[in-house]
This record gives sequence, structure tokens and C-alpha cells, in this order.
Amino acid sequence: MVFLISVLESYFSFIDRIEPKILFYGLLSFTWILSIWEHYLSYRQYRNYKRHQTVPTELADVMTNEQLEKSRRYAMDKIRFNEIRSIYGEIEGTILLLIGILPWLWSISGSILSKYGYYDYEILQSIVFVTLMMFYSTIAGIPWSYYYHFVLEEKHGFNKQTRSFFFKDTIKKLLVSFALTVPIFCLLLKIIQIGGDYFFIYAWAFLATMSLAIAVIYPNYIAPLFDHYEPLREGELRKSIEQLADKINFPLAKIFVVEGSARSAHSNAYFYGFFKTKRIVLYDTLIKGYRIQKDNDNAVNKEEKSKDETDDDQVTKKKIDKGCESDEVLAVLCHEFGHWSLSHNIINLTISFINLFLIFTIFAALSKRTGLYDAFGFTHIRPILIGLLVIFQYVLSPYSAILSLALTVLSRRFEFQADHFAFKLAHGEPLSRALKKLEMDNMTYPYSDYLYAKYHYSHPTVLERLKAIKSTKQD
Repeated sequence: MVFLISVLESYFSFIDRIEPKILFYGLLSFTWILSIWEHYLSYRQYRNYKRHQTVPTELADVMTNEQLEKSRRYAMDKIRFNEIRSIYGEIEGTILLLIGILPWLWSISGSILSKYGYYDYEILQSIVFVTLMMFYSTIAGIPWSYYYHFVLEEKHGFNKQTRSFFFKDTIKKLLVSFALTVPIFCLLLKIIQIGGDYFFIYAWAFLATMSLAIAVIYPNYIAPLFDHYEPLREGELRKSIEQLADKINFPLAKIFVVEGSARSAHSNAYFYGFFKTKRIVLYDTLIKGYRIQKDNDNAVNKEEKSKDETDDDQVTKKKIDKGCESDEVLAVLCHEFGHWSLSHNIINLTISFINLFLIFTIFAALSKRTGLYDAFGFTHIRPILIGLLVIFQYVLSPYSAILSLALTVLSRRFEFQADHFAFKLAHGEPLSRALKKLEMDNMTYPYSDYLYAKYHYSHPTVLERLKAIKSTKQD
């Protein structure tokens, strides 16, 4: 491995011969080229939304022209918002780089530490640097997030958050992100500092282990900090899920329902866990007529309780026509079981670990290239954190774009395979009905630009999935 790194270092030695300004503008240009490509795809999708379309034959039994128009307006509002936010972010990021935000922020981080008698502590300075960036990112993102939820989503009937819930949630996210990021960054930087010639192997092993640990910790201990979970109540649906799990030898441990309706009217389902501890999570919005039972119902006074019950009754009435029947929920889960049975999650995890090893190998070869640091204003110091930031975010941006496209293509293929798995277990028809209902409940516009969909959609469109299921039936 040392020989490989030596070869790569020799190969990348040309970087130090490039003028720092030319290198800086070259890397910045790469990001803008990718951004322009993204905007072009969004423009194509926006033109697709503007075309007048009629209800597709596949959805004629569940969708009216009025509902199609509503979903079209929702899609147009979202893509306009995303474009404005994206362009603003790109311009903001470019201006900040041009005025030298990275070396300035690094200097400020050092000045803060020096006030407390800490000098030349790179890891501590990196922590302050990351903390300042996290706070800035959170504060700068609040107006955008607020507008998205309380203007755009609320306009189309999806936002269910209160303003106090939104701000409490934002603070909790910041605190949890900080609690997870800081210790991981500290250990990673220390490993790179003391790891010697093989530091990239140790760094890779550490982050791979951390990703597995977080995959266990997050759903069990962190997610409940943000949303209310309860075991799925006894009944036909629970019994059917357990029977299906037994039939295919799925190691089911628990079934939860999460109160997604406290945030949004959108719905989803997923499973998590390793080995024989798989847990299923269903959004309450996925199950027709389902209502989460709060533990503190008895703690409220009679007047508040009466009001809450009235509000809950109104919400329940609104949900009567939304969500899926038991056999349709079961079909959705059968699709998810297909991902497990076909080892899609293992394949994705393996790819992510291989990719992580590859980018750390490249980092090891590039981390000593002084030209990269000079290009971003670090002419006298070479902080590890800055090397990680520059190499991962700018140098590897073309590679990341290609990998993202490849993973999107693979994900779409996996979705078709999971649908086929559900069909083979005689859940094709209820799955088709569920896909239609989810399309309606989430107000998804059924038509997409071909190129935009291929590049962005990790799932095939509902029309593609319905056609595939129908084709399988005919075969």
C-alpha cells in the first residue's frame, strides 16, 4: 500500500507546479460546471411541468384532472424554491471563498483558543472551526427551512409542524450533530496525525466502524428524541406482517409506528438493524385511519383534553381518505423485504466502504501537495481539516458526481427487483394500488423529464413501476 501511495504522490506532483490562483479557479470552475449541469436538468424538468398533460391511463382510476393540476403546481413550486436556494448557495459559497473565508475562519478559531492560553493545538482549533461552520450553516439555513415548511408545504397542505416544534427541532438537530461530529472529528484527526504511512487505512477502518455504530445508535436512541414511536397495535395488520416475515425468514424483532403526521402529511416505511434484530418502522400517515396514542393523554386537563380530542378527530377525519389499507401496507413492506432478501443493503454498504477506502487513499496521496493549500490561502500552515475539506469537496467533486449517478442507476434497478420480489409473493396487485395511493397522498406529479429522472431519481417513477408490474403479470 505504501508503494501505491508513493506512485499516486508522484502522479499528483504536477499540482505543486500549477499557480495557486489558477488551481483555485480551476477547482472552483469544476463545481460551477456541475452546478450548471444541475440547473440545466432542473430547467428541463420545469419545462416538463409547464406542459399541459392529461391524467395518465395508469392513474385514471384514482386521479382527476383537478388533482393532476394540484400536483403540477406543487411540483413547480418546489423546483422553483430549490433552484433559488441552490443558486443563492452557490453564489454565497463562491463569494465566501473569494474573500478568503477559510483562512480567516481558521485564524479566528486560533484567536479564540489563544484567549484561553491554547496555542498550536490543531485538533482543538479544528473543533472551533467546525463549530463555527455548523452554527453559521444552521442559522443561514433557518429562513430557507422556515419558508419551505410554513409557506410552500403549508400552502399545499403538507406541513403539520407548529412554529415552536420547528425551532425546538432545529436546536435539537444542531446539538445532536455537534455531539456526534466533534468526538468523531477529534479521533479522526488524531488517527491521521499519528497513523504514519498507513494512516488512511486506520482512518477508513475508524469511519467504517463509526458508520456501523451510528446505524445502530441513531434509530434506537437518537430518532426518538425527534419523533414519537409506538409499537404497532395488535390487529390484522400486525398479524399479517409477522406471518409474512415468518414466511420469508425475515428476522423481525419489533414493529413500530412513528408519528410522521406531527411533521408532515407525507408517508414512508423502512426497516433497520443488523443480523437477527430487524425492526420495521411505519409512518402513521401510511396506515389508513391510524392514530398515535400519546402517553401523556391523561396528564392534560379536561379543557385541553377536550380541545385536543376535537382537533385529533378532525385530523383523523382528514386521514380517512388517505393512507393504505392493510393489504397495501403489507405489499409495501413486502417490497422492503425484497431489498433485504436480495441483499441490496449489503451491496450498498459494501460499495460505501469501498468508496470510503478509495477516497482516503486519494487523500493520502494528495494531502502533502502544498499547492492545494496555497490555492485556498493556507500558505504557511497545512491543517489536516482543510486538506480534508478541499480534497473531498472540490478535488473529488467530478468523481463524486459520477459515483452519485452510478448509485442512482443501481438504486433504480434495485427498486424494480424489490417490486418483482413482492409480485412473486402474490403482492403485485396491492402494491400497484399502494403506489397509486402514495402518489396521490404525496401529491407527486406523475410525469418527469427523462434525463432529469435518470440523473436524480433513486426510485423509478410510479408510471415506470406500474408498467413493470403489469408487464410481469402478462409474462
